[in-house]
Amino acid sequence: MLRIGLIGTENSHITHFTRFLNVEERHPGARATALVGGDSPRNRELAELGGIDLVVDAPEDLGDQVDAGIVSTRDGGKHLAHARPLLEAGKPVLVDKPLAASVEDAQELLAIAQRTGAVLVSSSALRFVPEIAHFSPTAHTGALRHLHVVGSADPDSEYAGLFFYGIHHVEAALEILGNPVVEPGSLEVAVHREGDTVVAHLVVQGVAVTLTFVTPGDGTKVPFHATAVTENAVIAHELTLSNDYNAPALAEFLTAVEHDRPSRSPAELLSPVVMLSAVAAALEGSER
Repeated sequence: MLRIGLIGTENSHITHFTRFLNVEERHPGARATALVGGDSPRNRELAELGGIDLVVDAPEDLGDQVDAGIVSTRDGGKHLAHARPLLEAGKPVLVDKPLAASVEDAQELLAIAQRTGAVLVSSSALRFVPEIAHFSPTAHTGALRHLHVVGSADPDSEYAGLFFYGIHHVEAALEILGNPVVEPGSLEVAVHREGDTVVAHLVVQGVAVTLTFVTPGDGTKVPFHATAVTENAVIAHELTLSNDYNAPALAEFLTAVEHDRPSRSPAELLSPVVMLSAVAAALEGSER
């Protein structure tokens, strides 16, 4: 039995993971067996839902009581600290989006995983939505010229600003682009903020990319959407998340653990953080 510790239980995604693992038992041989964050109404709710007996205060308190971990902490700025104890022990970790909220933190996570041999997995749920496949180039469409991804994100979010939801825009864009490697310092970003909307323009591997982040309001939330302009066509789709939108990432993680091999390269894990960090830095610079 693979015993999994759940970290960042304030996030609703932990309810999904608990349901998949313990309630519906979609993955025989894997089970959520511990909750981090101490005794709280939220953890008591999850413990009852999943039949989980072990509740500890901090990730380092998990020790040898788990074999793997899932970090879903809303603030990506805390992901390094929350994943480190497990990775240092060589245990596999699924870091719910984003991998980190800075390039430096992401590089440290990757370095620890490489040094200890721990499997590290992270991805946005938008990578797995069925509409992504419609953007694959064909002989009819020709090469991609411009990609525009739209969705909700708040640059002033208490959960590391744009990183809380904006990582979805970036990872969807990279998936459509074929997952090019984006090196730190390689991007020039032009960004403009008007009220509740931030628009960023950049070029990734020769393709013009526009990312539009719209802050959700009372009763308003723009859906995720992508538009691709190719040599011969314009392809546009809403990117829809099902009720089980976290299931593919969990399945990918458990497959990686089974084969003891990361599902994505270090460069592929780092590139979204590099890209969104460049956007966030450009926005900060424009507002000085």
